[in-house]
Amino acid sequence: MGSTIYYKTESDIEKIRESSLIVSKTLAEVGKSIKPGITTADLDKIAESYILSQGAKPAFKGYKGFPATLCVSVNAQVVHGIPGNYALKEGDIVSVDCGVVKDGYYGDSAYTFRVGKISEELANLLKVTKESLYKGINEAKEGNRMGDISSAIGGYAEEHKYGVVRELVGHGIGRHLHEAPDVPNYGKKGNGIKLQRGLVIAIEPMINMGKKEVKQENDGWTITAKDGKPSAHFEHTVAIGSGKAELLTSFEEIEKVEAAQF
Repeated sequence: MGSTIYYKTESDIEKIRESSLIVSKTLAEVGKSIKPGITTADLDKIAESYILSQGAKPAFKGYKGFPATLCVSVNAQVVHGIPGNYALKEGDIVSVDCGVVKDGYYGDSAYTFRVGKISEELANLLKVTKESLYKGINEAKEGNRMGDISSAIGGYAEEHKYGVVRELVGHGIGRHLHEAPDVPNYGKKGNGIKLQRGLVIAIEPMINMGKKEVKQENDGWTITAKDGKPSAHFEHTVAIGSGKAELLTSFEEIEKVEAAQF
């Protein structure tokens, strides 16, 4: 990822929105199949098939050698889990991160799903992590600074005594999957670059139930909470304008699927 920040035109933003909505619909399709017994590789096949049917391509597959369409991270896995033969179990939580490219523009989103009935403790982690995402999005407006987003996310999660992952951050997005600037989930209000109209960023809190420290597994990809406690991850792609940020991805269909299951 270079250091140049690319500000987007209205036309660019429309293209990013198109890819972003395919990502959102893909996550909803995957959500329909999340239940005990399904393997993470099965979820990956569902996603790839749906993305291709929309005239788009998986953005992650082949990216720096990543072998799959989705990053599927279960329980203590924070992000970048490789889909495989693990069968989901009742009580698990599973973060599904998906990227799409269409007509040269990228969209990126993630959602942490519950598998069957989960504990109250886990339900609270998901609730607070999702809320922290929206706290950050509320600060994503022209004239604010990046630290306003970071501080809103990190402060809210830490108030609830959760660990905010430091090593992984959100990012700019557009004609590349990862562009400048970084979007940390921790920081000081008033610090960092000034947010300007036309900036498109992926905001993605990664929040651990325990401590903030993480480690990389031997597969070279999967990032896990060092203390083995569960982690949650939610992500939206948003465009900065003069008022509140414009969501280019959507959880609406995903939440309908969840409501039907529970």
